[in-house]
Order: sequence, then structure tokens, then C-alpha cells
Amino acid sequence: MMHTWPDSLPVAQVRIARPTDKLQEIERFYCAGVGLQKLGSFTGHEGYDGLMLGLPGFPYHLEFTQHENGSPCPAPSKDNLLVLYIPDEASKKKVVERLGQLGYPEVAPENPYWKAKSAVTVEDPDGWRLVLMPTAGIS
Repeated sequence: MMHTWPDSLPVAQVRIARPTDKLQEIERFYCAGVGLQKLGSFTGHEGYDGLMLGLPGFPYHLEFTQHENGSPCPAPSKDNLLVLYIPDEASKKKVVERLGQLGYPEVAPENPYWKAKSAVTVEDPDGWRLVLMPTAGIS
């Protein structure tokens, strides 16, 4: 198992970016609900506002942008997933409870694999799916 990036791909950071028309709701979902932190944001950059979310000190970020003329972002399918591996059941349950209190309940996964592994699937404000997967279910 490799624990560092290979020399042939000298990557310093990974950022997954997508548009939204619901920037404030997305921030609430991923920060107050999931527990990520707002690492940065910008406004009015060539018509775009945006925010970067993640965990301080880790080079893995989510970026969401919203254009002044609209940024429709329909989720492509129920199997386009962001999967977060959670180390224990109690921590996973806390995240699920926070999201539920914000109005984002568990939804049935498209692929039964996730339910069989005790993962929980939740849709974000744009309908994109987040899977909270216990690390004990990794295989």
C-alpha cells in the first residue's frame, strides 16, 4: 500500500469543485451538518462567489461556486456519491442526527451495497448524495 503520492504525479492538494445555486444552504449542510470547516471564500470574482470547505491541515477540499447569472447544478444520478469514511458508529450517528435536525434525513441508497455495510446516505441541498460509511464496513 502506498502512503505517499508517486513521483510521477506530484500532487500537493486535491480539490473537488462543483457549481450550485444554493451556496448558503450548501455551507450550512457541510459545515453545521457534516462538520467540515470553511477554509476560505471569495465574492465577485469574475461573476463568481465561492467557498472552500474541508479540515484544517488536510490537503483535501470541496469547493462550491455560484455564478451571478445562476449555476444550476442538477445531480447527475443517485449513484454520484461523495463518501466519507467515519471511524466509529457513534461519530457517524452524530453526523446523521445533525443533518436530520437541519432537515436532511437519510435516503435509500441506489446501490444496496451501502445499506448492507451500515452506511447512511443523505442528499445535500442540490440533491447530490453524501454517504457516511463506517470504516468497519470497508471492503
